[in-house]
Amino acid sequence: MNGRHRVLYAGSRLHTPVLERLAPARAAGFTAISIWPSDVRGMELDAVRQQVNAAGLVVTEVEMIGNWLPAHAAAPDGVWRAVKWQTADRLLPLAAALGAQTVSASELFGVSDPLPEIARHFGTLCHHAADYGLRIALEFVPTGAVPSLAAAWEVIQRADCPNGGLMIDSWHFHRSGSSLDQLSRIPGDRIFSVQLSDASAGPEADLTAGMTNRLRPGAGVIPWLGFMQALSATGTTCPIGIEAFARDIDALPTDTAMQACADALDACLALSDMTMEALQ
Repeated sequence: MNGRHRVLYAGSRLHTPVLERLAPARAAGFTAISIWPSDVRGMELDAVRQQVNAAGLVVTEVEMIGNWLPAHAAAPDGVWRAVKWQTADRLLPLAAALGAQTVSASELFGVSDPLPEIARHFGTLCHHAADYGLRIALEFVPTGAVPSLAAAWEVIQRADCPNGGLMIDSWHFHRSGSSLDQLSRIPGDRIFSVQLSDASAGPEADLTAGMTNRLRPGAGVIPWLGFMQALSATGTTCPIGIEAFARDIDALPTDTAMQACADALDACLALSDMTMEALQ
């Protein structure tokens, strides 16, 4: 399990400027962070990378390319208006400059393209990312055109790109009704990142709004023992961390919030053989 990182995903502390997350994250035991483009808007990327590294952290992932299908450019703005500018041409060079290994991609608009067509465009995206030495982690979202683990895995297999893999987000996994049995059978080297958060008894009347109103792991209804053991069965050594979007964590001081996230991650890891020692 060499090389695995404990990640503080940006969604756990969006209202705290990225450079102010660094020292508290490292003190809580995280070894890496993810970055949203809005985190570094107007900043000199080499300087950001240097400060991240000086804090004892790395950037594992930039989130996310949301405009990568032809239908996206013409999609109505709606709630995902800000996602439309998150193109590969913008995010791939940004990720490379920050030293990230992976850029996530997701389909949030619910376009009607069939999965074979989506897979073709995903393959094009992966080839583009390869020019930067980057991987693309496809994140399935229950309200999108790739709504489940089964759909995402079909896209990955059809695209057949070595730098194309999966992001497993526990909230999306649970809300999509995806199968723990299927998760356990995914090859571990095709899982590029794992984001952990919990879900209320729900489901929410508005799943889109629910995406950014989650719970810390252990505070909701996700069956963590089964999830973590299925994940462990894959043999994945990918980065794993907390993406809380949780109001109770938002209300805490930054250092306390980071420790709460770290404690939640430890509690999840304790349910599997993905040990703390392997993640330091």
